[in-house]
Amino acid sequence: EYQNSQLCLRDLGMWIREHLALSAKSRGCHLVTDEVLKSLTTKMKPIKVGLLHLLVQHTSCSLTLNENFDPDVRKDMETVLNRLVPEEQHYRHSAEGKDDMPAHVKASMMGAELTIPIENGELCLGTWQGIWLCEHRDRGSSRKLVATIQGET
Repeated sequence: EYQNSQLCLRDLGMWIREHLALSAKSRGCHLVTDEVLKSLTTKMKPIKVGLLHLLVQHTSCSLTLNENFDPDVRKDMETVLNRLVPEEQHYRHSAEGKDDMPAHVKASMMGAELTIPIENGELCLGTWQGIWLCEHRDRGSSRKLVATIQGET
């Protein structure tokens, strides 16, 4: 154990790695908080202070935190993303369909990962925050997530 005025390092705590598969979604922004927590709640339970890191292992969808109550926010977000990155552009990368290259751009804009604090076994999300999977392809498939839980018990 090392101590100085404000730092106390004891051990590395607990580390857990889980691989999740989210069900296939249609194009758009989807609230997936419950789907993620269904797989992780038991594993997060002993964590007093920690972090949940989520990585989506795909290049044409994204993760973000946003509104968890009004579904119109998710519809509006899809509308805005489609205006910002239209399919009607000429893209060199088009072998996988006209929605593929715009999906890559949207995924880069939104991001592939989230880190959320854990306190007393629960995610520290704001009242109106939820985990979104944004599916940027017309026909998305099941999406793989890697969840890493780190913390002190």
